[in-house]
Amino acid sequence: MPPRQTLPAIWLISDKRNDAILLDVLARLPRGSGFVYRHYHLAEETRRARFRECAELCARMGHIAALSGTDADALNWGADAVYGPPARLGSDPVLLKLATVHDAAQVDEANAAQADAVFVSPVFPTLSHPDASPLGERGFTDLAARAEAPAIALGGMTAERARAIGARRWAAIDGLR
Repeated sequence: MPPRQTLPAIWLISDKRNDAILLDVLARLPRGSGFVYRHYHLAEETRRARFRECAELCARMGHIAALSGTDADALNWGADAVYGPPARLGSDPVLLKLATVHDAAQVDEANAAQADAVFVSPVFPTLSHPDASPLGERGFTDLAARAEAPAIALGGMTAERARAIGARRWAAIDGLR
């Protein structure tokens, strides 16, 4: 997907917790949604095979498939995007660059890296990072305003919470079951 196109409003993030239902959830997402594949718990070869399975379904559904990893891996695995901390985002013009940010300094890094989107987290308490202090609505809004790219709310998100904080784009692991 060229960066000039509209980014999806809804993003599914993969995790060990949602692996058993991952394909079912991907198939139920609205056409043209986004998917970020993490699955850090798998060995490299198994992780790559599982990504391929998910990416094929994404292609059929018109979803964007992002890989949490390096530009080189994302390109080699056939991903549409690379996902991770701003410092890890490369400069490949083919891939969308999706930065994970948690504070103003990381938003500034994402801006410098010319990220195509920033995943601002954790907005609310989350099982993924139970010890992290949530940003809340105000924290999300402040970081989103600082970002030069569209902001995607992540962390304890559901459709209801996204509406409540006025987030146009949001992502979830558990909130999309």
